[in-house]
Amino acid sequence: MTDRERRAWAYLAAVAEPPCAPLVALVEEVGSVEAAKAVRTRTVPPHYQSVLVATEARAAVDTAARDLETCDRLGARLLTRDDADWPAWQVLGLDQAETAARGGAPLALWVRGPESFADISERSVALVGSRAASSYGDYVAGLLAADLCASGWAVVSGGAYGIDGSAHRSALAASGTTAAVLACGIDRDYPSGHAQLLREIAQRGLVVTEYPPGTTAAKHRFLTRNRLVAALSSAVVVVEAGRRSGAANTAAWAKRIGRPLGAVPGAVTSATSVGTNAMIADGDATLVADAAAVIALAAPDGHDVRPAAPSRRTDGLLPDQLRILEALPARGGLSVDEIAFVSGVRTQDALRALAALDFAGLVDGSDGTWGLAR
Repeated sequence: MTDRERRAWAYLAAVAEPPCAPLVALVEEVGSVEAAKAVRTRTVPPHYQSVLVATEARAAVDTAARDLETCDRLGARLLTRDDADWPAWQVLGLDQAETAARGGAPLALWVRGPESFADISERSVALVGSRAASSYGDYVAGLLAADLCASGWAVVSGGAYGIDGSAHRSALAASGTTAAVLACGIDRDYPSGHAQLLREIAQRGLVVTEYPPGTTAAKHRFLTRNRLVAALSSAVVVVEAGRRSGAANTAAWAKRIGRPLGAVPGAVTSATSVGTNAMIADGDATLVADAAAVIALAAPDGHDVRPAAPSRRTDGLLPDQLRILEALPARGGLSVDEIAFVSGVRTQDALRALAALDFAGLVDGSDGTWGLAR
């Protein structure tokens, strides 16, 4: 990419509040340099008049040089649709007809961190939830994040307090990969209490935003950010969510763009699990309780998401053998005739069953009566 193209992309990335589908369409049609020139001079093609409305407030202010300087100072990079690392497949759902009007794909992304953006987004799970997380929610988020990382998955979240922070910290502690999607500029640590956490993520994973340097966090930007959390993941899991929660907005985006949605059940008395329990009860989300269930959701392969039941010594016994075994008392022993009477199994069949059970080490008849093996 030439310096002129890079400057054009940086100008366009700041000239309209994301997402701006008309501006994206203009860039796709004429290229970044021509699109930047058209916006600056207010001479867009006739069918792109909506671009003039979206860029009116900022068109005369070109912050590209300053933004790129900040980006270089931080060791960050401006990722554009021309880059090989652009997650084209992951953001495709945002450009579909039903979603584009409320939040299309980003024009560009500001990224800090050593990881390949495309690699992370191809094998990642979003773990989201309440900022006011309970100890239960923090524990489950940490457990899921660690187990997912141990299985080679990356963890995506929003860098916020509560569930987000627990997921990020646990992924880092497990030497895994995690990405934080921000609702502010790449040079801002929000929330400020997570400044060190965000620095660690930038050193070992990725910090991502579509907002140019200097942009402050705002409520509408969190809602806009949530669509990226959903789009950049193979599945979304809500660990905890109250009746009204930003995580519910992320869950809605997951459904809207076709991402599998899971939720962790909580106590019916817990205010922080009202949202997740409702998602499960309404059939909007799949109940998940461990990383195996989450992975089955993100990469379905036809297997049951429930873990296999532990094996028992009685597995595989024939019906008569089970009836004989259940007829034996917890202490002491019975004669063969007594066993036949209690179990309702014919004497000769009882003898055959006892022989098989003795061979399996489940019964003991050494003292003249038959009892459970100790």
